[in-house]
Amino acid sequence: MAQYAVLIYANDSAHRPDARAADTEAYDRHAEELERTGAMVAAYALTPRDLATSVRGDVVTDGPFVDTKEIVAGFYILQAPDLDAALAIARLNPACQEGGGVEVRPIASGGVVERRA
Repeated sequence: MAQYAVLIYANDSAHRPDARAADTEAYDRHAEELERTGAMVAAYALTPRDLATSVRGDVVTDGPFVDTKEIVAGFYILQAPDLDAALAIARLNPACQEGGGVEVRPIASGGVVERRA
């Protein structure tokens, strides 16, 4: 089965340090459903935009790489038979109903990096 990266775009991360269970409830439920069906391979919530640091050449600045209304708030890897199936799953992400959205991209290559002891 093919793998797809789903990048979550929102005003900011729901998983900020002071987040309450109610702030992440819809996202947690969505993740649990993807885990239950076996579609989710891995998932990562990112910290809020004010904790980002960007690098362009030799210049290091505070904040996200691009100054936009929406940022990448997290991402996950789906396993699906094809792009249509991956899109059907991605549409269920709560960000799509809360004013944000997702980007779905086929994964070309990669995997877990093995670290030597």
